[in-house]
Amino acid sequence: MRLRPVPRPSLPALGPILLLAATLALSSCVPGNTKSSPAEISASDSAASLARQGQFDQAAQAYLALAAQYGGHADRYQLLAAEAWREEGRIEAAAPTLAQIRRANLQGDDTVRFDLLRADLALRNHDAATALRLTTQPSVAVPDKLQARLYELRARAQAATGDHWGAARTRVQMDDHLQGLDRAENRKQILAQLTQLDVASLKQRAAAMKPDDRMLSWTNEALTQLGVTVAQAPPSLQQPVGTLLPGTGADVREGYKMPAHVALLLPEDGVYSAASNAILEGFFAAYAESTRTHAPRASVRIYDTQGSSDGAIKAYQQAATDGAQLVVGPLTRGAVAALFAQAKLPVPVLALNHPDNRQLPASNASEFGLLPETEGAQAADHMIERGVHQAYVVISSDDFAQRAANAFKAELLARGGDVAGMATLPADGTNYANLIASLHLPVTAATAAPATSTPDASAPAASASTGAVAGAPASDTGIFISMRPNQARLLLPQLQIARIALPVFATSHVYAGSDNPTADGDLNGVEFCDAPWLFDAQPGLPRHDDIATLLPAARDGNARLFAFGMDAWNLVPYLDWLRNHPGSYLPGASGQLTADQFGRIRRVLIWAKFQNGLARPLGGSLQVDDLPTPATSTPAPASSAQPAPASSTR
Repeated sequence: MRLRPVPRPSLPALGPILLLAATLALSSCVPGNTKSSPAEISASDSAASLARQGQFDQAAQAYLALAAQYGGHADRYQLLAAEAWREEGRIEAAAPTLAQIRRANLQGDDTVRFDLLRADLALRNHDAATALRLTTQPSVAVPDKLQARLYELRARAQAATGDHWGAARTRVQMDDHLQGLDRAENRKQILAQLTQLDVASLKQRAAAMKPDDRMLSWTNEALTQLGVTVAQAPPSLQQPVGTLLPGTGADVREGYKMPAHVALLLPEDGVYSAASNAILEGFFAAYAESTRTHAPRASVRIYDTQGSSDGAIKAYQQAATDGAQLVVGPLTRGAVAALFAQAKLPVPVLALNHPDNRQLPASNASEFGLLPETEGAQAADHMIERGVHQAYVVISSDDFAQRAANAFKAELLARGGDVAGMATLPADGTNYANLIASLHLPVTAATAAPATSTPDASAPAASASTGAVAGAPASDTGIFISMRPNQARLLLPQLQIARIALPVFATSHVYAGSDNPTADGDLNGVEFCDAPWLFDAQPGLPRHDDIATLLPAARDGNARLFAFGMDAWNLVPYLDWLRNHPGSYLPGASGQLTADQFGRIRRVLIWAKFQNGLARPLGGSLQVDDLPTPATSTPAPASSAQPAPASSTR
């Protein structure tokens, strides 16, 4: 990335960084310590005025005239002329002038600005070595106002010399000095440099980094861009959103900033209409619940995306024209990718999904979605915490299961565990005996028949372990499953017949979203991650059963999408706070919500367990401070009862 040159006609087109640089560099103050005459001051002011109007060529000529007339200040005036040409995007025109400047005659920050101009010119002349030398002088103190420009030139020089890792690290340092389009473009360049490296090199560097190394998240992001599933550090949950604000007349927390007008972009018809309706009803249920806080609320207008990427872009553009201050949506992964691909997003966005092309959110955009990868990774963490370090993975052929399994494996390996075997259940099969035998699962010693009569005489015996008994498993081996209830209800009894009593851990898809003790009796002992709102395990939220009684969209498998809609509304006033306060989180309907450095909303789920055919949370309700705010919820994984809508929001 290059910090954008200024379009000539008008100064308002300057980016924030360049505007600051131009204001400082092309100031009207007369250079040097020699006392200036009124005529010189007036001429200097006129040259600076030309620069402020974007007439950089005329400004450069005016500064050169001053340099010729007032020799005592010639070097500084020549520097200002060269900077004017640089702002014009014609650094090569400044070459003769730069050659005349005597660096020893410059004072203060002028020496750094002179070196930066020389580095810029060197890059234009394909002399990366000189540019690198000029931007890596250890004895030169660089003022904050010039840091971004220094980093940008250094990164370009490093990239030109083939040091892609160094260029990326320099741009990561530069990231905090940028905002808006400059920051978005810089982030693209960070990943562009890192993805120039091979996967093995990136993995090796990541393994050697400390958890707090800023390059770790970028390296993982680059690996993800290259199609590698990597372990992600669990979100840090340190403090719920702000403290209560006294004397406001409303029960709101610090960081509450409600826009006046919000646009909600959802498809009204088509394949995603069922999911859209559940999200819509959840959104407005939370909207209605928020009245009890007496806090300011936005007006909300709904826009139909027509189920297409083009429809989503048109809906966003219309919302912006209508004065929306925040856009919530669109819903599908393709529509989110299309919206993020726009050159500019004038209105901030809370996208209700993650793009299908793995691109980073824009600088003023956040992503919030139901990722199966989240559940797979948290299942691995949960198993490690339970003392289970070796896992057999059995999943369905669904896309969500494959993605969850990849994330599970990456996280388990990163935590020191191991995957002993993997198998995928056939979509139309009902007898899994051969598949179970092929995994060579350890047989429970307490119930195993003599070796000659076991399904696999060569299978090693294991210490007694049962997933139906509360508490930590006796064995360090377990089974991870990701599948819908109908397959799980077939698989678990067949494991018992095969005398396999290892603890079983699952994603939320194993639970249909409502109690069915007769059918779910076969799932006894299975632990799974899910949305706390389904079990009324998050204090401060309206009761699930009370809402489900009134609204069909909140029942069964739709309950997770309903909770997702609740969270979409409750995130609205806290988006900026979460992004600017690492470690803060919003207690939600499907866990806790926190934002990472890329603007992605991450969620932490709770764990539940089937007991006597009923799914119940482990450890009771989540313990958080008293929460007067309304249903501040998070998206839960899409339900087993709605396969098509589930994939649309993941």
